[in-house]
Amino acid sequence: MIDKTRTNRAWLLILPMTVLVAFSAIVPLMTVVNYSVQDILGPNTKVYVGFEWFRKALRDPELHAAFLRQLLFSFSVLAIELPLGLGISLIMPRRGWAISASLVVLALPLLIPWNVVGTIWQIFGRPDIGAGGAALVKLGLDYNYTVNRVDAWLTVLVMDVWHWTPLVALLCYSGLRAIPHAYYQAAAIDGASPWSVFRYIQLPKLKNVLVIAVLLRFMDSFMIYTEPFVVTGGGPGNSTTFLSQFLTRLAVGQFDLGPAAAFSLIYFLFILLFCYVFYTIMNRVGQG
Repeated sequence: MIDKTRTNRAWLLILPMTVLVAFSAIVPLMTVVNYSVQDILGPNTKVYVGFEWFRKALRDPELHAAFLRQLLFSFSVLAIELPLGLGISLIMPRRGWAISASLVVLALPLLIPWNVVGTIWQIFGRPDIGAGGAALVKLGLDYNYTVNRVDAWLTVLVMDVWHWTPLVALLCYSGLRAIPHAYYQAAAIDGASPWSVFRYIQLPKLKNVLVIAVLLRFMDSFMIYTEPFVVTGGGPGNSTTFLSQFLTRLAVGQFDLGPAAAFSLIYFLFILLFCYVFYTIMNRVGQG
């Protein structure tokens, strides 16, 4: 009984930080909730409008278009980065100095700030001075991400793949290294092929790691802002205007705090709901 009391008291050590984090999260959230049900007419003039801004946000055709672009982008990211990152982790070395070298090379894109990543690809993709853009033009492709919607979309997608695939690869590599060697020995004794080893040993053991990778990449890609803003500014037209850019334009550019607050709550709740549903489905599939 005494030991149990001492263990429970240990939670008091993290109580101050828990209160601080809760306070720093709840206060801004309550402020957004307050703005979402009011019309801000001036510094000291507010009118209660109820759920009007929520109805306006849900009926906005520009928001619908940005939402579809965001979904397409996020699912494209997952479809490319997950198998690519898993494939890279499978061919990474398992012993010697090459392990450290490969880990350092993989981690380099992750260490670059987001605005710098956007600047790098903004220059790299230009057909006049950028190595990548000039190479595509020399190959006979009419590439120009500043005027062509498809080129702009693909540039942002390739940039995200370059930036974040190493994260998936590192997660999968750590999961592979955690698999006991006895499994591989048993597979060798049974004469299992490399595909059988991957299908029945490695992939099942990576289930939890892949769930984490999917949730991390979905949440991050669904909130992407800095990189496409630096590279394309949301253009040409609205072809690379994602939800976060739409929200920023609404709140900062037009200073419509009420609609922006309502939309940000919808944005937040959708991410939570999608992650919960996806996590539940992944767990049920894995258990089945």
